[in-house]
Amino acid sequence: MTTTVKTNQTESSVRPQTFTGRVISSKMKDTTVVSVERYVKHAKYGKFMTRRTKIAAHDPGNTKKEGETVTIVACRPISKSKSFKVVA
Repeated sequence: MTTTVKTNQTESSVRPQTFTGRVISSKMKDTTVVSVERYVKHAKYGKFMTRRTKIAAHDPGNTKKEGETVTIVACRPISKSKSFKVVA
């Protein structure tokens, strides 16, 4: 007896994570480090704060320079630290 499980989402309807941030380092080969900022509210005190996350992204040919604003999108793991690629 086999049981089939139906899901509402198809493979094409799932969107990968997309972030926009600033390039803070492009010194590695085919890799840029992007700083992504988010504006969050403190859980206890209610103060709004800016939080930053550094994400290593794949950039073939190092086309982006420091200070540029880029869009990165999630992809398959390329290395130990890279799971994003630069789109624009």
